[in-house]
Amino acid sequence: MIAGLMQTAPLMISGILRFAAAAHGEREIVSRLIDEPIWRYDYAGLARRAAQAAHALADLGVTSGDRVSSLAWNTHRHLELFYAVPGIGAVLHTANPRLSDDQIAFTLNHAGGQVLLYDRSFAALIDRLAPRLDHITRFVMLSDDERLVPGAVGATGYEALIAGQPETIDWPSFDENAGAFLCYTSGTTGDPKGVLYSHRAVVLHAMASGLASAFGFTAFDVVMPCSSLYHATAWGLPFAAPICGTKLVLPADKMDGASLHALIEGEGVTFSGGVPTIWTLYLAWLQETGQTPGPLKRVVIGGSAVPKAMAQTFKHRYGVAVLQIWGMTETCPLGVIATPTPALAALGEAAMDEAIWTRQGRLQFGVELKVVTEDGQAAPHDGETSGALMVRGPWVIRRYYRQDHDAVDADGWFDTGDIATLDRHGFLRITDRQKDVIKSGGEWISSIDLENLAAGCPGVKIAAVIGAAHPKWEERPLLVIETHDGADLDKAAVLAFLTPLIVKWWTPDDVIFAAVPLTATGKIDKKRLRAAYGNHLMG
Repeated sequence: MIAGLMQTAPLMISGILRFAAAAHGEREIVSRLIDEPIWRYDYAGLARRAAQAAHALADLGVTSGDRVSSLAWNTHRHLELFYAVPGIGAVLHTANPRLSDDQIAFTLNHAGGQVLLYDRSFAALIDRLAPRLDHITRFVMLSDDERLVPGAVGATGYEALIAGQPETIDWPSFDENAGAFLCYTSGTTGDPKGVLYSHRAVVLHAMASGLASAFGFTAFDVVMPCSSLYHATAWGLPFAAPICGTKLVLPADKMDGASLHALIEGEGVTFSGGVPTIWTLYLAWLQETGQTPGPLKRVVIGGSAVPKAMAQTFKHRYGVAVLQIWGMTETCPLGVIATPTPALAALGEAAMDEAIWTRQGRLQFGVELKVVTEDGQAAPHDGETSGALMVRGPWVIRRYYRQDHDAVDADGWFDTGDIATLDRHGFLRITDRQKDVIKSGGEWISSIDLENLAAGCPGVKIAAVIGAAHPKWEERPLLVIETHDGADLDKAAVLAFLTPLIVKWWTPDDVIFAAVPLTATGKIDKKRLRAAYGNHLMG
């Protein structure tokens, strides 16, 4: 081997901010806040305030390697922490406010940070949790001075904290493999697990996700992340957007149809991304009001499979392209995204739409995928042979935070827990989670496929399928449906809708009409459904 003679500047998150301020300094950032007027500035302003926040954190005693926790929504102040904290070599732990009190306290204690910055809407939660927090000694409310509510913890106001601090900083350079963000899984099968992203992983992920094969951003785009900043760094959008020079619109915690539409129309949003439940509510609002999504051109949907009916409505009624994305907290999170290719286009528009709407996405540079069958062999890329989905790459987990053993095998492959297929076009299709697949009489039934089909039935808001215990067949599918308000729907109508779409033995043994519980990340909570209805067919 002969060494290359190129420079080896480390990949730093602060480098993204420096670039955005220099190349796109006047490109606007718009942020809703908690009971404050809308905030407007630009990437140059973000760089100035992130520098102030970095100086302020250093004055609080935060040093390289320390963890700093946030409990906050999609706002400009939270965004500033995304650069200020890792920029000085510390690690930002983005706590998930939708977890239970026990889980939030667990993640805050497990992270081990001494400083917690939180939005005003969480004041009561923080007062409640404070006696249970082992390490937090400084509390900062992400608020202006006028609306500061110190509460029982005596919080300092963020604006007061950064006021008077220098607006420039000589961001330090250090090992690009240093930790930057600590994100926790949703904890649906036990305590949440920490995934510690490195600077290198975040920067490479941001560069890859902006490519035409992925999000496809240009400087003309206006990006509104409806994926939460606290969940896997909002799919990396806070980094991909400034690299590409897009306008950035932050909706805070207001994800209802009317609030999202006001930003889409008012700010010219062309691109957004979020879990299916957000877009279910938005489409219902458009239907009720007769409005159209105006400038919106592309919606990327992840977290769970996209109902085909949702994609069809977006495209055919409103002219909005729907792209699926698959990833995990453990993959930073981009794994695959469903964007078109010439090979698919050659099959015709209908076939291309079918592929994009029924598959989670295609191979992206930087992420390797393989499907392993029960006999341990790699499955052929035929779109039919399913098995355990394995993944590896420069932004894929190696080991969970504070665990003493790797989460990957000897060759670096991480078992995602999904059952999937790969086809000849490089498209991945998730058929189920390993723990959710229904085993009925020796045959497998995909709960995801059934859910997607049932979601297309008129009047269905959310459809969930679990494998319920059965005295003869081991498990049988049980369908739980949450309807839209005012929908007139019964079991017979649902089964009549499904009958021509499925093989007979896939037919759910019963249909229950009830609210469908969601996890902290907006996914269907199968654990709670199994606890409530797992023995429903045994009686």
